[in-house]
Amino acid sequence: MKVKEKKIKDKFQTLYEDTKPKPNIFRNCFRAFWTGGLICVIGEVIFKILQYTGLDRIQAVNWETIIMIFLGALLTGIGIYDKIGDYAGAGSVVPITGFANSIVSPSIEFKKEGYIFGVAAKMFIIAGPVLVYSISSSVILGLIYYIFRW
Repeated sequence: MKVKEKKIKDKFQTLYEDTKPKPNIFRNCFRAFWTGGLICVIGEVIFKILQYTGLDRIQAVNWETIIMIFLGALLTGIGIYDKIGDYAGAGSVVPITGFANSIVSPSIEFKKEGYIFGVAAKMFIIAGPVLVYSISSSVILGLIYYIFRW
C-alpha cells in the first residue's frame, strides 16, 4: 500500500509542477519598482509641502514619517492597501507604509477576538520580529561604535 501511495504522490507532484503557472518575473519587478517609487514620490511631495509651510528639515522629516504611517494604516483599514499589495508585491512592502500595513492588518483580522486578546495581542505578530532584530542590531552596533569610536 505504501508503494502505491508514493507512486500516486509522485505522479500528482509531477502533474502539479507541469501545470502550475509560471510567474512573470519582468512584470512583477516592474510593478514593484514603479509602485514603490510612486509611494516614495508621494512621501517626497509631502516633505516638500511641509518644508514650504515653514518647517525646518528635521521637523518636516518627522511629520512626513507620521503622515506616511497614517496613510498606510488608513489605506489598510479601508481595504485599499491590500489591493496595492496584490498588484505591486514587494513594492508596497518596502516603504514605511508597508510597515504600517504589517501592524494594522493583523489588528483588523483579530478584532473579533476583542481589543486585548485580539487587537493588542496580534498587532505585532508580523512587525514584532522586525522590531526586535532592528532594535537589537542598532544597540549592538551602537556599542561597537562606542567602544571603537570610528
